[in-house]
Amino acid sequence: MMMQRQGPYADHPAAPRADQVRRFSGPAFAALDLGTNNCRMLVGAPSGDGFRVLDSFSRIVRLGEGLHHTGCLSPHAMDRAVAALQACAARLERRPVRRVRAIATEACRRAANGREFLARVKAETGLEVGVISTREEAELALESCAPLLAQGAPPESRRALLFDIGGGSTELAWVRLSESGPALIGYDSLPIGVVTLAERWGDAGFSAEGFAAMVDDVAERLATFESIHCIGHEIRNGGVRLLGTSGTVTTLAGVALGLQRYRRPLVDGVALPAAEAARAVASLHAMGRDGLMLHPCVGPERVDFVLPGCAVFAAITRLWPAAEIIVADRGLREGMLLRMIRADRMRHARVPRGPEPRARA
Repeated sequence: MMMQRQGPYADHPAAPRADQVRRFSGPAFAALDLGTNNCRMLVGAPSGDGFRVLDSFSRIVRLGEGLHHTGCLSPHAMDRAVAALQACAARLERRPVRRVRAIATEACRRAANGREFLARVKAETGLEVGVISTREEAELALESCAPLLAQGAPPESRRALLFDIGGGSTELAWVRLSESGPALIGYDSLPIGVVTLAERWGDAGFSAEGFAAMVDDVAERLATFESIHCIGHEIRNGGVRLLGTSGTVTTLAGVALGLQRYRRPLVDGVALPAAEAARAVASLHAMGRDGLMLHPCVGPERVDFVLPGCAVFAAITRLWPAAEIIVADRGLREGMLLRMIRADRMRHARVPRGPEPRARA
């Protein structure tokens, strides 16, 4: 079965061209997402129903390293994150923006010293980083992925299950689809992600037995969400779309597509058949640590986190076996940008106009 494209954001390219950046003179917005594993920033300008990317930044900081064992952010992890945030702040100084929103997720939610760390971030970078709730995390992911759920949807589509496999948690969003747009029915945030699983399972996750046990462990944690919403029953009756947004899912799509290097325009919006996704998981597992380090879609920095992500993916698709998975290379940053742009437009639309000038006699 061939993979089909759902159509990526026309106004959200992988990277801006230098001539486009120089010509731009309108309002810009910046969204920064400090996660358990990555620090990412996106700067965009309104364009049609979406936005045009002006600048982007991504760095693996492993902020949640050791958090599972100690309950606190470690000094080295905080230093790495602050260095990345200083780089983001320097970029923003060179590019004036109308508004910046910076958020932190699971690592700062869980850490006993999370507030102290964010106070240090404010003092050393000037960035005001707010910790968002698990519900808002699910809502932002849905905001960014809504166009992919609408494009190419079969007429019988009534529901969607959106999942985001993060560093410290996995977000689930059960969504109602209608002509008026997607609506969140239920959500959950499981305290398992690629970093937490990697620390719990270590090298055992690279063995066949360890990987299978990791999948079983995740599946047990998903059972409560299934018991509440009966998603499996809905899938068997048809009309449910499955959408994944995370580095794990985009990596699986890159492997299935045989990419020699990761290319966002080829991945974002692709409909990945479940059988091809399963083969990609098996292929990655068979490579072992050395093979994963050399793979162009993985590399040394992500080698410890790929198989834990695959275990979460395998558990999700085993419990909820949809025919295909829509792959989204977008998430919280894109959702924040869309919200800021919409709020800015509404604010300017409410500004009263002055009196009409009198006509001269």
